[in-house]
Amino acid sequence: MKRFYKEVAVADRQPDGFAIELDGRPVRTPLRKPLLVPGARLADAVAGEWSAQGETIELDSMPLTRIAATALDRVGEDPDGYVGQVAAYAETDLVCYRAPSPSELVLRQSTAWEPLLDWAHRTFGVRLAATEGVTPLDQEPETLARLRDVVASHDPFELAVLGVATSASGSLVVALALAHAHIDAGQAFEVSQLDETFQSELWGMDPEAERKREILKADLETSAAFLELLRAG
Repeated sequence: MKRFYKEVAVADRQPDGFAIELDGRPVRTPLRKPLLVPGARLADAVAGEWSAQGETIELDSMPLTRIAATALDRVGEDPDGYVGQVAAYAETDLVCYRAPSPSELVLRQSTAWEPLLDWAHRTFGVRLAATEGVTPLDQEPETLARLRDVVASHDPFELAVLGVATSASGSLVVALALAHAHIDAGQAFEVSQLDETFQSELWGMDPEAERKREILKADLETSAAFLELLRAG
């Protein structure tokens, strides 16, 4: 859409957070809620996305705004549903499905993914089972229930980030490791794209696949940046 404002500002803190204003009027989410974020640094960064727009507003260039709006609209309207959507990734988590061959890929997967399962066990007291191939593996109901509780323990803004990170990585374990600062965005991308990287080394990467990888990498980087800003206050 065409840019309709001149000035962008962060309003003084309100009871529910900081508001981003365009020419003195609050930015609103798609569900028409005021775009309120908990911390000043996050508010400044979101305001910066609006300030950086040119003659037209490009929503794809405002990932922090999108996550904040998701927290307020999607998580806020149906928190249990959103928790269930994120937690469901544990049922078919990427790091639980290993290739039977070739040996180099098997080794890479084991080296990268087994420590993440061990971390989840130490941190949350759950042990996800791993298998070879792509045949669906039924995880223990107690394990899935515990991981749902772990997901539900995050606040709405953290939940919105987990939604982005699980979708980008295909793994709840990877997303949680990123959210809990066990790995950074670059490591999250590497472990979640391990199979694709291996195949590209053998056969090369076509442009469409490379573009997809760049989008996923950007989503993980945005997730990490949002969390850092959120927790900085």
